[in-house]
Amino acid sequence: MPWRDTLRRGTVIPAHPLALTADRKLDERRQRALTRYYLAAGAGGVAVGVHTTQFAIRSPQVGLYEPVLALAMEELRGRDDLVKVAGVVGRTRQAVQEAGIARGLGYDAALLSLGALKEASIDELIEHVRAVAEVMPVFGFYLQPAVGGRVLPYAFWRRFVEVDNVVAIKVAPFNRYQTLDVIRALGESGRDIALYTGNDDAIIADLLTPPFAGGLLGHWAVWTRCAVGILERAHRRDPSVWNEAVAVTDMNAAIFDAANQFHGCIAGIHEVLRRQGLLAGRWCLDPEEDLSPGQSEEIDRVCRAYPHLVDDTFVAEHLDNWMK
Repeated sequence: MPWRDTLRRGTVIPAHPLALTADRKLDERRQRALTRYYLAAGAGGVAVGVHTTQFAIRSPQVGLYEPVLALAMEELRGRDDLVKVAGVVGRTRQAVQEAGIARGLGYDAALLSLGALKEASIDELIEHVRAVAEVMPVFGFYLQPAVGGRVLPYAFWRRFVEVDNVVAIKVAPFNRYQTLDVIRALGESGRDIALYTGNDDAIIADLLTPPFAGGLLGHWAVWTRCAVGILERAHRRDPSVWNEAVAVTDMNAAIFDAANQFHGCIAGIHEVLRRQGLLAGRWCLDPEEDLSPGQSEEIDRVCRAYPHLVDDTFVAEHLDNWMK
């Protein structure tokens, strides 16, 4: 399958945001424009229904999980080379149901969050993974505890990589030792499973570390054109890419509000996209979710400091076409 080749080769997979109107309803026109932006920027796929899309899309009062996945698929359909990832969460019954929805819409893999199983044993976690893997290929996800994940030891990952139909793992514990647990488990297994970084504090380091192939990142929901260039340089093992390591982490800290325990992480992404004209505002489903004090100024600062990593000109040149 062409998408599997793209996944193994390594690509940029942005975590897709949610475009809302001022009354916090889905803005379909801008939602489509975002997907078109990522594809025009050179991304090799998108991840929809993930943390960046806001988990609240699943609540009965919002009811946007399937509509948002379907809307993105309308832009992605016919591109068998693109990696189409759907976020899948919850306990086993919910996760299997969401995987069924995603598979029915044409998605390739389920990014499987284990955040709802914080007290489960390793045996229970593996059974959960197997249940979802029976529905569709699984993209494993090591999510940092600070934003809803749990510590997953080497013993879990060693068993996880043996599960049939696991095709990739997003490693995002923001911890080098825990990242090494995944790398070690995968290396010992000998399995052909793609490793993707989600470590926002070490993006460049991961991209230059075998066996990382690419990244699935909320950070890459903005300035995506530049992210594609960085990955291409990393794949060539261009030593100059190390020069971007501090800059990328600094930019991420501003967008994701690291100084305030990531409170403004989604609003920070929205603010960048709002400034570029891709979003009408930075509204989130939760009215209380917004930028932290001083975060806007931090975004101003990193944009001034690293203009070569900002793709405002690219967006301005194509925005009208994406908005049609």
